[in-house]
Amino acid sequence: MAFELAPLPYAHDALEPHTSSQTLHLHHGKHLQTYVTNLNNLTKDSPLASLSVVDVVKATVGKADQQGIFNNAGQIYNHDLFFACMKPNGGGAIPAALEAKLIADFGSVAAFKEAFHQAGLTQFGSGWAWLVLDGGKLSVTKTGNADTPIAHGKTPILVCDVWEHAYYVDFQNRRADFLKAFLENLVDWDAAAARLAAA
Repeated sequence: MAFELAPLPYAHDALEPHTSSQTLHLHHGKHLQTYVTNLNNLTKDSPLASLSVVDVVKATVGKADQQGIFNNAGQIYNHDLFFACMKPNGGGAIPAALEAKLIADFGSVAAFKEAFHQAGLTQFGSGWAWLVLDGGKLSVTKTGNADTPIAHGKTPILVCDVWEHAYYVDFQNRRADFLKAFLENLVDWDAAAARLAAA
């Protein structure tokens, strides 16, 4: 069974003005589609072709001869989650259980947001900023390129893509402004709370 491009959970123009229709057409329809096509080509006629993307990531992490497969599977997983972390008219109030956990583990919601913002801002080159559950505690981390917390036994709760293609059309080189827009206007806190509850 071939890997397929998952549809966006909203219309291409639904996140405007913070993420444009043009960005989503390029990011989802071109960049992510390329990773899906590559993964199908790389796993064709192999046992990996019948696995889920998550299982492909876990089966190939750290294996030099399967780095290309890991990179494309990791990019698919990370992108699918990133698109699911946003919604039209996002931001706003954080569900009570998630808010309480953020306060317990970071000291305040503001401290979490600052840590997340800094993780995204200081990720050198291409990569990702994450809120993860690790050993029962929420923490902020960052990964480069296609690396992903699921390869390291951590449970992703929230992710922001800081590859330039995620924001360059709308924000040019202003990654800090994109991260602020993500946290204040794009993030789907309900979905993040649901991931925490399911973890």
